[in-house]
Amino acid sequence: MCKKIKNIPGVWRRAVCALFAVLLSGFICTAAGCKGSAAGVPMLSPADGGLDLPSAASYILPAEDLPVEYFLLSDSRCVPTAENAPEQKLPVKSALLFDITGQRVLLAQDCYQKLYPASTTKLLTALTICRIVQEEGRSLSDQVAIREQNGGITVSGAKLCGFMKGDVVSLSGLLTGLLVYSGNDAAAAAAEYLCGDEKTFVARMNEIAEEIGATHTHFVNSHGLHNSEHYTTAYDMYLIFLECLRQDGLLEISGRSRAVVGYTGADGREKQMELETTNPFLLETAELPEGLEIRGGKTGSTPAAGDCLIMLSRCGGREYISAVFGADSREELYEQMNSLLELAAEDAAKGVPGEADIPE
Repeated sequence: MCKKIKNIPGVWRRAVCALFAVLLSGFICTAAGCKGSAAGVPMLSPADGGLDLPSAASYILPAEDLPVEYFLLSDSRCVPTAENAPEQKLPVKSALLFDITGQRVLLAQDCYQKLYPASTTKLLTALTICRIVQEEGRSLSDQVAIREQNGGITVSGAKLCGFMKGDVVSLSGLLTGLLVYSGNDAAAAAAEYLCGDEKTFVARMNEIAEEIGATHTHFVNSHGLHNSEHYTTAYDMYLIFLECLRQDGLLEISGRSRAVVGYTGADGREKQMELETTNPFLLETAELPEGLEIRGGKTGSTPAAGDCLIMLSRCGGREYISAVFGADSREELYEQMNSLLELAAEDAAKGVPGEADIPE
């Protein structure tokens, strides 16, 4: 359909494609027997610079040459629209709060806007590591020889586990280092080990993002250190995080307050590295609403991205994904995240019915 209207000016062509995709997705859902309560279905397209979009129906326009099944996103996903997202303005770039037990949007602020993800990038890095291990029959117990000092990371102030050239650490240890401590060197070393170079690994990251519907994401590195071409949206990060929750082991690692990684030093001696999470809610240094438990998540911070955090929490038998991106400071990040968690706790207290989306 879209190929046949290339001679129409770009704005009108996109509009016609969007209308066609909405009608097509509606027809497919009717034929497939989608739930009547399901939210509208987003479609795929490349991101533009602004993503100033009025609703989920126009969040993504249909990309050319994509199979029909790309238009089908699971109706278990929350999809914010102008109709179902309560209006609330927090002093951050983007924010969202979804009840994933009842598949409800409780808050969505500019969640389709382009932003820089900082180290929340590492959620997709971790997912990609697990996918490659599974696809290629590898193991997380594989031993990785660190090829470059600090994994080749030379950016001043970058967070590093401190692996040195010649150290040998398991792939599992690198996964722990990048999720718990947010070690940029751990991410880079894992990427290089699995794909030979980071560029190839990042290409696989972007492929996986597209496969799961996070089509406004374009990453250029495995760690999230700033690059103007490294961007996403809060909604895409929700999709990526949701996929991480479905991957055995990732939630458990991202929910650790502390971890010990054993490795062999370049000098041949057995060593241990003690790591502490970057998430103060897991360290219990940030106050939580009563009855609420943090199960896992990922922080991020660069001057360009601001302070960011996406988490899974549980309260009263219900589970929530909350996210804040682009806070001006860590204090502001935790204050605004806590306001979302309070909303979650209040919602859980109401006992709204719904079937759990994430298994135990």
